[in-house]
Amino acid sequence: MSSPTTEEAPVPALAGFTVGVTAARRAEELGTMLERRGAAVQHGPSIRIVPLADDTALEATTRDLIERPPDVTVATTGIGFRGWIEAADGWGVGEELLAALSKSEVLARGPKARGQIRASGLTEVWSPASESSAEVLDHLLEEGVDGRRIAVQLHGEPLPDVVEALEMAGAEVVQVPVYRWVQPENLTPMDRLTDAVLAGGIDILTFTSAPAAASLLARADERGLRESLISALRMRVLVVCVGPVTAAPLQAVDVPTLEPPRSRLGAMVRTLESEAPSLARRFPVAGHTVELRGHAVLVDGELKTVAPTGMALLRVLARRPGRVVSRAELLKALPGGGDDEHAVETAMARLRSALGGSKLIQTVVKRGYRLALDPNAATPMGGHCVSGDD
Repeated sequence: MSSPTTEEAPVPALAGFTVGVTAARRAEELGTMLERRGAAVQHGPSIRIVPLADDTALEATTRDLIERPPDVTVATTGIGFRGWIEAADGWGVGEELLAALSKSEVLARGPKARGQIRASGLTEVWSPASESSAEVLDHLLEEGVDGRRIAVQLHGEPLPDVVEALEMAGAEVVQVPVYRWVQPENLTPMDRLTDAVLAGGIDILTFTSAPAAASLLARADERGLRESLISALRMRVLVVCVGPVTAAPLQAVDVPTLEPPRSRLGAMVRTLESEAPSLARRFPVAGHTVELRGHAVLVDGELKTVAPTGMALLRVLARRPGRVVSRAELLKALPGGGDDEHAVETAMARLRSALGGSKLIQTVVKRGYRLALDPNAATPMGGHCVSGDD
């Protein structure tokens, strides 16, 4: 009796792509989700959270709200609302704060805030479908806020537009800054991530908070790299944000972003997974299907790991599939450059070996090399179209 045949497992959707992670909180969780889908992950946290449990201003604000309970309480984040209650417990006024807040209409900006509100024994009266501060503001203004006292738990940065609009409508706004975002103590990982983006080593860059995006741009500005970074994000990198609020600082500088239908980490990864095929470039070459990914190549669906020098050569050949590329032009593409064309021959031999065959790339005597595009196949299949120059 013959044993049943087993089919090879499909290549993970993100295999061969390098994903940059700027998150501080839940970075490990996000990285694990990406790696399970085959991605190589480079961490470069661009922010860190500074709790304000010992902050005298927060304590003073808390005691003031206990003495004069608000008419409305807005919880913007789960971690922030929980941190506020925990800080009040530390000062011995946790129960008093909850009693004061229970007298108000409690609004939750999103499900995580809603969960922490309920965990504390309170009940929210409303929560927006969009999870945006703008919709919370619209709701309050429609209800009318003139003469009302509104406590707004901030989420790492001020909300000047929301506060100003409420105050102009006649509200007394009490801002509750339970934590804030600042640059990481160690800037090296963030700088390395930026450098990798500029060097073409990052295919996808992820953001889970607006402060993270703003911080990355601000640090690049400090290093004189802001315009170069923005250009790279516009042209070469797929930028994925957990939601529209997170995307705002990037869209403000005309960086295209991709967001999931729901602002969740899992939804963001699934959206990225479904978008990954559009990042690949596929060619019918010498009777095979060759698919270029960020740092690897698929040949007939089999993942081949290729050294950076080999990927550099292959990208140049793929710009003009089927056309001859000179050794001099290929030499310019090699990391480190140089003037010895034998370096091209050495790198090309290693590339052919990594791909599993020499027929995919043809040597044209005294002229250079060409990707052996199948006859009548003038353009890549699927993915991004690659122009063929004469």
